[in-house]
Amino acid sequence: MVNIDVEDGVTIHWHGLNVPNGEDGVAGLTQNAVMPGEQHIYRFIAEQTGTYWYHSHQQSSVQVAKGLYGTLVIEPDDATVLEDVDLTVLAHPKGTSNGTTITLGATGKLQRQTVMPGKTVRLRIINAHNMHKMFYLSGASFKVTSIDGVDLSGPEWIQNQKMLLAAGGRYDISFAMPDHAVSLTHTADAINERSEAIVMAGNDRDLPLPGREGPVFNPAKYGTPSSVPFDADTVYDRNFTLVLDNRVGFYNGMMTNVQTINGYVFPNTPSLMVREGDIVKMKFVNRGFMDHPMHLHGHHILVLKRNGEPVEGSPWWTDTLNVAPGETYEAAFEADNPGLWMDHCHNLDHAAAGMSMHLMYEGVYTPFEIGSATVNRYE
Repeated sequence: MVNIDVEDGVTIHWHGLNVPNGEDGVAGLTQNAVMPGEQHIYRFIAEQTGTYWYHSHQQSSVQVAKGLYGTLVIEPDDATVLEDVDLTVLAHPKGTSNGTTITLGATGKLQRQTVMPGKTVRLRIINAHNMHKMFYLSGASFKVTSIDGVDLSGPEWIQNQKMLLAAGGRYDISFAMPDHAVSLTHTADAINERSEAIVMAGNDRDLPLPGREGPVFNPAKYGTPSSVPFDADTVYDRNFTLVLDNRVGFYNGMMTNVQTINGYVFPNTPSLMVREGDIVKMKFVNRGFMDHPMHLHGHHILVLKRNGEPVEGSPWWTDTLNVAPGETYEAAFEADNPGLWMDHCHNLDHAAAGMSMHLMYEGVYTPFEIGSATVNRYE
């Protein structure tokens, strides 16, 4: 990575990839910010497959909103069955004269893809916005085949279900192209030439019917159960509870709505300390009034319970878990990637207002520093 002219410095974080800690791209934790005229080389083996993305983790609440991000798709080297059409769809904010709108893809307007009937289609949906977003696939039944880069077991055909995607999260969906138009939007409104939508059809004139208001897709009740490395009966080496909340207070010298974990804001949030090989259980409790998409670097977590009810379908592995107001989740992971890792809300404005902490492995240290005396501002 070469920084030509980003005055405040820049890094690259590989969102969802469990890279070695030194390649994680967090300014002040795993490297120093790369200043104008400098460069940094990242090295890691692509051992995971699926849909991911990357973005700056220096002043990320500012730099991601200004466009320092991109998509990253890793295909298996032995793939034998591929969809006829494979599209990556990035939902992200775009400033306009009327405020901020959410675009699908690069153009910020209706996009058309020619897809002939009978073809199989994969849509890789990435939410690069700070807030969760709702998506509608209109005109076809579909399967949700992957969440955050991890394939689901026994995905089922569904239709007219809205998909709520966490900030930073990814869904892969697949369907067979019918003999009429299909659309992906983030509203259920009728589509016209000014719509933020992607329309797939056999010609460039067809428009689909509006999406129907159906139930919200629930990953905890979808797919077929399969074996998991830990569950509710596992004896865990570490148990952590993270209570997510907010209050009015001073942060970095400004009065703001601070976002807290267990009553504290970064850098006073207690770190989660583990040893390599530990089996760790985490409970998330959202006591505030805003959604918090919690993102743990360097690890995928297995969701065990949602609001006290066990996950009944496919194992649900995620790296960005949206915890809505009043919700509780229980999740687990194996401490198998030594390092010092960020664990933060991926509403990056919330992270910048204090909702960040560290997962720390015993005996691991860093030579890098943060603070006003350094160039590093990872949120």
